Amino acid sequence: MTLDKRLGQRFLPYGANYLDWDDMSELRHAIEHRVLFRYQTESESVASLLERRAARALSAPHVLAVHNATEALRLALISTRPRVGDLVHIPAVTFVAVAGAVLSSGLVPVPVDVDEDLCLDASLLPPGARRVIVAHMEGAVAPLPASVPYVVEDCAQAFGARFPDGRHAGTRGYAGVFSFHHNKVLTSGEGGLLVTGDRAAWEVMRRYHDHGSSRVPGHYPTWADDAHYGENFVTSEEVAAIQAQQLRHLPEILAGLERHHTIALEEAPARPDMRVLPRAEGDVKVSVRFRLESRELRDAAVAALTQRSLPYWTLDKYFLPQHPVLAGRRSLYADGFPWHLAPADQPRSLSRDGFARTRDLLDRTLCLPLSPELPEEEQVLAAKALRHVLESV
Repeated sequence: MTLDKRLGQRFLPYGANYLDWDDMSELRHAIEHRVLFRYQTESESVASLLERRAARALSAPHVLAVHNATEALRLALISTRPRVGDLVHIPAVTFVAVAGAVLSSGLVPVPVDVDEDLCLDASLLPPGARRVIVAHMEGAVAPLPASVPYVVEDCAQAFGARFPDGRHAGTRGYAGVFSFHHNKVLTSGEGGLLVTGDRAAWEVMRRYHDHGSSRVPGHYPTWADDAHYGENFVTSEEVAAIQAQQLRHLPEILAGLERHHTIALEEAPARPDMRVLPRAEGDVKVSVRFRLESRELRDAAVAALTQRSLPYWTLDKYFLPQHPVLAGRRSLYADGFPWHLAPADQPRSLSRDGFARTRDLLDRTLCLPLSPELPEEEQVLAAKALRHVLESV
């Protein structure tokens, strides 16, 4: 099979390429133990093992494993003890799950315009903003707003990223959330982690994620005297086992992405109308991002890559202000909950130009994924193939 075909047919990104039956010691343990519910065993559960390893890998004081990152966002927001209808400022460019997590928590999302790097523009935040979600999109570490008590870092695409001071993405704000979705750095199909440095907040999150009660391992079901209502976000042992296997390969994946990114920059087309967007040292290099001169040139590049069956993606679909949920303030509740609780005197979004600049940036951005699992010689061939296509446009 040619390299073009290998890359074109590559539907297993990043961590999925490192899944291997011979490397599934945690999964074998869970199956052989015949207990797949994490609180059913008195010994350390696989989920607890995952949390302990993730805490060490991220230098995070408190970690909680949940079904997915959307639930992790909800837990982070609910743990701040908000009032229904409170505002949460979110990036105008991110996945719709961020808005969904806000709305399903009974809160109201306010999209905030982004800067040239597609990061939330903190200068647009109003005085007194209390809850802000910052997305580290495409593995790029975004700056965090100052003087906001509850900054939640969405690290779904940035597992292993670091701030300039060396701290891991997800550990500088009030809370950080990580995703194990199929298209993330590490994967178990679905799955999420929630990290925080606030012990009291973690206790609230832990209770809420298991029907409002703090479980005692090996004594299920039990109810603490301080139980409150909650939901069931408890991960299962077999999913945590796959995540533990993936976590072992994180350094290898990050190194492979870093190597491929360096090679791709060396092979980038020397065209003034195709600019490579710089990445910081601590970014997770999931892709090489290009900013092209025009939408027409971007579309021509997309057509050429498609013809060669080479992988790429664009970011237009992440523009939230035009998503039906936000644009139409859609809700399944008869009274429009929670949209109808939004203060009438508050703007629905924050932008200096009605998002015109952001739409233009998205129209001209092209992302070419990197392949950490390829040996170096194949990464070189892949970079040369992409350069050839882009130079021919």
